[in-house]
Amino acid sequence: MSDGWVDPQAYYAALARMLRLPYLSQVHAEGITDIRHLDTQLVQPSTIRLQHARQPPVTIIVPEARRIPMILGMLERLPALRHSLAVAAGETVRRAVWKAGAPRRLQETVGGLFDKTPRFSARIVLLGRQGFYTGVAVTAVAIGTLIAPSLALLILHVLMSSLYFISLWLKAFAIRHCREPAQPIAPLPEKRNLPVYTVMVALYREAAVAGQLVAILKRLNWPPSLLDIKLVCEADDRETIEALEALRPGPQFEIVEVPAMHPRTKPKALTYALPAARGTFLAIYDAEDRPHPDQLLEAYGRFARAPPELACVQAPLIITNARDSWLSALFSLEYSALFRALLPMLARAGMPLPLGGTSNHFRTAVLRAAGGWDPFNVTEDADLGMRLYRLGYRADVIFRHTLEDAPTTLKSWCGQRTRWYKGWLQTWLVMMRNPRQLRREMGWKAFAIFQLMIGGMLVSSLAHPFILLFFFFTLAALLESPATGIHMLSKTLFTIDIVNILGSYSAFLAVGAAAMIHHEKRLVGWRWMLIPVYWMLVSFSAWRAVVELKTRPFFWHKTPHQPHAQGRPAARLRPYSHPQNVRIPR
Repeated sequence: MSDGWVDPQAYYAALARMLRLPYLSQVHAEGITDIRHLDTQLVQPSTIRLQHARQPPVTIIVPEARRIPMILGMLERLPALRHSLAVAAGETVRRAVWKAGAPRRLQETVGGLFDKTPRFSARIVLLGRQGFYTGVAVTAVAIGTLIAPSLALLILHVLMSSLYFISLWLKAFAIRHCREPAQPIAPLPEKRNLPVYTVMVALYREAAVAGQLVAILKRLNWPPSLLDIKLVCEADDRETIEALEALRPGPQFEIVEVPAMHPRTKPKALTYALPAARGTFLAIYDAEDRPHPDQLLEAYGRFARAPPELACVQAPLIITNARDSWLSALFSLEYSALFRALLPMLARAGMPLPLGGTSNHFRTAVLRAAGGWDPFNVTEDADLGMRLYRLGYRADVIFRHTLEDAPTTLKSWCGQRTRWYKGWLQTWLVMMRNPRQLRREMGWKAFAIFQLMIGGMLVSSLAHPFILLFFFFTLAALLESPATGIHMLSKTLFTIDIVNILGSYSAFLAVGAAAMIHHEKRLVGWRWMLIPVYWMLVSFSAWRAVVELKTRPFFWHKTPHQPHAQGRPAARLRPYSHPQNVRIPR
């Protein structure tokens, strides 16, 4: 059945004839009572009770072949049971259970994390204390600017320049890390006694890439009978659902329809489907991803060799359309720095990882225990990575990559980047609700890394335009004043501003390029010279995110995707080359 040679409906109909029981090709969800533990039938369909208004209830079974002799013996001893039993295929039972439990499951998805552990939920943007301190800070800046503008601007200049300068240190360590020799890649485990592996893909308005996605997922090097692939779609996105159904992807695929309810976010869709995950391990991909076929095997091998505290591994993401536009070229530098330099460095040091939104592999039991994804956080990946660390778990990186295409238009790039910064703001605010408790849970070193990674990224992006303004204003003042009349503080701030500006641009280029292979650098070409423009766009998106955090905090900017064009020059990076060809030092 998993290989598609036997139709499940025909198989279970034959078992029903063997048992001389009625066979149901459809089960009406209205007859199923949403009792406790109903969702266990999504994982392993076996038995459900079907109620009728005018008829006795019927127990629907999904028989296993090895239990047929036992069931036949029971029916011979108790022939009256034939009137209250029926047979259905597992997929038929699963479809009915999805519909029967949808209202309750949807409520649990949206409110589960907030109800059980509200300190981890971004449903409330600012707690009372945070709102009070934010108001005090804004008021102080406003009053200070009105009463003593020169002093207020000087204090702001000192604070911004100092925080900006501190955030550069993490990138400096990453540059040093890139120069360390790459460690050998562990051999893949043998394909014996493998567990079930769940793969989840959240899709919304992705009919254009449905065919590519199914074809790519069928290339995963894992037995189809042990694959549990969930294609999670919004129930009102009929175009994508019909496109997937038309492909008839196979028994290892299941289309999960998420009822419409706010927030309309990817983490809400994934959390809705999480109770049905059959796998011991679970991987997340995006609709446009092209993962290495052996990625599941490498992740499984890493989990098998690691202690149970290892809850997640992150695969590197590589951009293949760097030649298409200057935005995608600099995006590829950014991804190279993050996934092949910063994250491996942090993993090696045992620090928390702000996970990427795709190619994450989890221990399913740990993921459930942690509460799944926060449906209100629009960068659910970074939030989950930090939450797992707070709960005592760790994350690592693997080598076999996932290929992606970056946004090539300004509209799609800014929308995606705004969502990222809004989610990072949400994550920082959630984590900093109780700084003392956070420091105790993470430890001083991890606490500092979190502030540098998330806080430093936010500060540097938001402060960048002001650092440029301070630099040019100070430069103008220095040119007008005689050398002997220049205050030492002005010279120091001017020097720090130069280091901040040139250092941020240089680190962006150096870290990204150091982890790239020669072919990727050729795709980027001369467009690295547009890094200052790119940084201004980053700052624009960051400030837009601040506004949206107030006006529409849970709005999800959808990034449009198109099938990857195999023949274009930008795709010459071999899709499934051996990971040793891509330098990803640990």
